Amino acid sequence: MKIVFAGTPEFACPTLATLVAAGYPLLAVLTQPDRPAGRGRKITESAVKREAQALGIPVLTPLTGADAEDLVRALRPDVVVVVAYGLLLPKGLVELPRHGCLNIHASLLPRWRGAAPIARAIEAGDKETGITIMRLDEGLDTGPMLKRVPTIIGPTETTPELGDRLAVMGAQALATVLAALDKDETLRPISQPETGATYARKLRKEEAIMNWGRDALSLERQVRAFTPWPGTTAVVNGVTIKVCAARSVADDRCAPGQVLATIGELRIGTGRGALILETLQAPNGRPQTAASFLQKHPLKVGDCLA
Repeated sequence: MKIVFAGTPEFACPTLATLVAAGYPLLAVLTQPDRPAGRGRKITESAVKREAQALGIPVLTPLTGADAEDLVRALRPDVVVVVAYGLLLPKGLVELPRHGCLNIHASLLPRWRGAAPIARAIEAGDKETGITIMRLDEGLDTGPMLKRVPTIIGPTETTPELGDRLAVMGAQALATVLAALDKDETLRPISQPETGATYARKLRKEEAIMNWGRDALSLERQVRAFTPWPGTTAVVNGVTIKVCAARSVADDRCAPGQVLATIGELRIGTGRGALILETLQAPNGRPQTAASFLQKHPLKVGDCLA
């Protein structure tokens, strides 16, 4: 079965490696063009491009969906595998391959359709998420489902940690679907119900600011969900810092933003409960423990964070 692979971030790399290891003929890899990244805005290749080049697979970087359709039409694949590609595929391309375009989506659809399903599931406090293998249609993650694999979200898992697990799960789930197609086994797609459908909107820098009036548990989830980008920020003595790791604890004092303890732990009051800040990052610095941070940025009980 001849395959074209479309993907861009690190999340897509385990699936690409799995396809190669299984011996599928990969005609080409579609990925996003090189773009500026990081503080220095250096032109950077996508993770999938680097992986494909190392594997000796031709790499194509169409700028539009129409360009992608023309390229895929010329290649005539049996199936297009899509994993976090980042470009909306037009109807003509979706309907082009014999087996359609199979997408690995990092949620249990129809919950968390859209761009940031992993982070939004953690932020919302979901107990469970998973992988859905679906056939693309004209909608945004609305196509019929071929396989769903659930998993429990760990109580301390961050977006990268959960993403790494789901990437491997997605590769394994796709392999079973492709094996069935390869044997001409009949797969019964299931239409997505509209009941329970939610949208995982893109993360925005404006969401990074910590609102101490919220409850501690939701703030802890925010830190886990927004790692590494856009991060979660607080203002300490007029300086904006990043909170890289934190945990919520019960505390009867309702003191949003107030420093409640600095000896042994850095405890901050919230609208309900308290948040223990474990790892912090000052501007232009590296992540460090709260104890190390306090040596250079002393705080005392009663001080307030913004």
